[in-house]
Amino acid sequence: MRSAESASAELRAMEPELWPAYLSARSGLPGPRADLSLLTVAARLADGRAIEAMMSDGGEYPAMCAAAALGLRAGSAECEAGARALATDDRWRVREGVAIGLQLLGDDFPDVVRGIVRRWADDPELYVQRVAVVAICEPRLLRTAPAAAVAVDVCRRCTRHLVALPPALRTSPAARNLRQALGYCWSIAVAADPEPGLAAFRDLPTDDRDVEWIVTQNLRKKRLAALM
Repeated sequence: MRSAESASAELRAMEPELWPAYLSARSGLPGPRADLSLLTVAARLADGRAIEAMMSDGGEYPAMCAAAALGLRAGSAECEAGARALATDDRWRVREGVAIGLQLLGDDFPDVVRGIVRRWADDPELYVQRVAVVAICEPRLLRTAPAAAVAVDVCRRCTRHLVALPPALRTSPAARNLRQALGYCWSIAVAADPEPGLAAFRDLPTDDRDVEWIVTQNLRKKRLAALM
């Protein structure tokens, strides 16, 4: 596996149209894990031409890298719209790329990401809500009380949206995907600032079967069980 430094140098030296083949060959796919270090390098270096080339290629890993690049640049309205569109992609790795890109953006511009995830938490598309939850529930982004409060708020709002779904939609792939994310992200948000987080967590309506499942799954996480 190439180091981030060598991958960065090699990508800088080639035309953007050559990026997709380079990335696909070094992606680690097919396999259980994509190369996230290379994805981060590509996301940070990509310009408009590179993003277009990665999207046009059609391969899953180049598209994942493009999604991360757009997420990282989602401080602009155009890139946020592009990232939001990819958050509903049929390929789970592409959706994950958006979340990773938003987390990278959050490393440098936390207030920007907090605004985005708050907007996306109320998006009508459940996949977009799921990306909002996963993007903000990253421990390295939750080192302050205000940041933790945003994560709890996003989890709470997305849980409410899930509860409000008609029964026929509860079994859709997007609803299941959101439920699975909430099944571990609540514990991350609560652990970041336990007192207000626990109050919100204990206020969840456990008479709902999906919320009951979410609560049960989070209680199995050591980071939350230690606080109860």
